[in-house]
Amino acid sequence: MSKPLLAIVGRPNVGKSTLFNKIVGKRISISHNTPGVTRDRIYADASWCGYHFTVIDTGGIEYKSEDQMWKHIRSQAETAIEIADAILFVVDGKGGLLPDDYAIADMLRASRKPVVLCVNKLDNPFETAYEFYALGLGDPFVLSAEHNIGIGDILEEACRHLRKVDEEAEDPAIKIAVVGKPNAGKSSLVNKILGTKRTIVSDVAGTTRDAIDTPFLHNGEPFVLIDTAGIRRKRSVEEDVEYYSVLRAFGAIKRADVVFIVVDAEEGLTEQDVKIAGKVHEEGKASVIVMNKWDKIEKDTHTIEKFNKDLKEKLKFMDYFVPTYVSALTGKRVDKLLDEAKSVCLRAKNRIPTGTVNDVVLNLVAMNEPPTKNGRRLKIYFATEAAVCPPTFVIKVNDATLMHFSYLRYLENGIRESFDFSGTPIRLIVRDKSEENDYNE
Repeated sequence: MSKPLLAIVGRPNVGKSTLFNKIVGKRISISHNTPGVTRDRIYADASWCGYHFTVIDTGGIEYKSEDQMWKHIRSQAETAIEIADAILFVVDGKGGLLPDDYAIADMLRASRKPVVLCVNKLDNPFETAYEFYALGLGDPFVLSAEHNIGIGDILEEACRHLRKVDEEAEDPAIKIAVVGKPNAGKSSLVNKILGTKRTIVSDVAGTTRDAIDTPFLHNGEPFVLIDTAGIRRKRSVEEDVEYYSVLRAFGAIKRADVVFIVVDAEEGLTEQDVKIAGKVHEEGKASVIVMNKWDKIEKDTHTIEKFNKDLKEKLKFMDYFVPTYVSALTGKRVDKLLDEAKSVCLRAKNRIPTGTVNDVVLNLVAMNEPPTKNGRRLKIYFATEAAVCPPTFVIKVNDATLMHFSYLRYLENGIRESFDFSGTPIRLIVRDKSEENDYNE
């Protein structure tokens, strides 16, 4: 059973993202004094007094603006209201009531959803909020999200309208981070996979700013897609908001099970794409290279072969890569991506019995004798897979200093040829036999 949804809504700059971060217990949503920083729906799990639920942060609802971006933001917030089980309506206690507050209150009454009216930015518990009774949404709750005052009261009220679920019963989901340069088509790809306009798509670089989690089911199996901000070259990141957006993208890579590295096929694999792939490789994450906008490429019988050759030349450090050629615009091959993600995730979690690993490594040693150094020859006693995600192999030897990087590479290639680890890096750790065991055989 999925967790109930608690949406946070309100006009711009009333402290919604600050409240969101306080409730979930960590800084996920970017909070900034600039209106419009939060643009999409952002999800995170939270708990309160035995209740487990998912909180949705939304962009500020602004009715007077006809700007296309503000219309998108409003649409995302309206969707959050539609799917939520209960709503935290945040208003600015310092700024007082504004026309947009009345308009949002009318919309919330029409939704017939339980609403908790949260009057934010009131640091003094003796401050009153009588004027907000005019919204017709019941008793206003005074709080200061920034100073963590009054949050328990609003959660207690909100939980009265949420069902209890068993957190342990939640099915584990494969978390997929979607990363790449700005305008590579990440948000379009996310929307196509989900079959809905989940994230805002625009030709303007930097439209997506947060790392946006969306849980969903595919063929009855749970997944979470994490759309991220475009990762530009370091010297191009100047704005504070964009700096934190890039940090969120890197954080999404860290917590993902699989990473979709989205590349604009029209541009081909650029230096920045290679750097992003390098970051994914360093984090030890399973990945799929998603060559997007394939519909815009003029093709002949050798087109894919040429693209694959270019990938092999530029991604030598991750020659295990799995390429997929798709079009987020037309949907071409997009339906295959989740199956590919599941496959590479399973390979990253694959445990090989110690006996089988030993047979392969000792056979490699028999075919190509280890090197010598200063008259001493490296001896390999045994090997075992000590961890997964990424698959990590510990090789016990007489003297680790005798292992040459080229021979270690030979062993890695041999292990890859024996077991299917395409799409995932593997790690080889060399240790002296005299060292204590700190792994499970």
